[in-house]
Amino acid sequence: MTEHIIELNSSHLPQMAELFKSAFAGEPWNDDWSDSTQLMEYIKDISGARNALNFGLLTDGKLTAISIGSLRHWWEGTNYNIEEFCVAPEHRGKGAGSRFMELIEQEARKRGAAGIFLQTDNDKPSYRFYLKNGFNVLGAHVSLFKPIG
Repeated sequence: MTEHIIELNSSHLPQMAELFKSAFAGEPWNDDWSDSTQLMEYIKDISGARNALNFGLLTDGKLTAISIGSLRHWWEGTNYNIEEFCVAPEHRGKGAGSRFMELIEQEARKRGAAGIFLQTDNDKPSYRFYLKNGFNVLGAHVSLFKPIG
């Protein structure tokens, strides 16, 4: 089995969307991305940001994990902000996500990033994954949402 990281661009949008959909369709997320137009627009939105930096993990030539994000400048330094990170269901629990995160750290460091920032739900398996991979909880950081529709 061969694995390597690639930088993703707009030519990879269909593959990114398909992997994202499959990764979040099942437990524990159960996201309904059956509206393919909405899915593609979401992937375009988050992958096309200013200073976009999107990575893919190829396993034996097949896209098996993605990290969609961008470089953001902050007073403490430049961070790689991950909007979405996922591993194909059939590759979970085998170390692929951790290997991918290591490669992302190397690539982000090469581009001048001093850290990686992301948000996740603390009641999902991804929370434990990120803690295991050296991420720290920002105790004072809170995400807020207000429904308006």
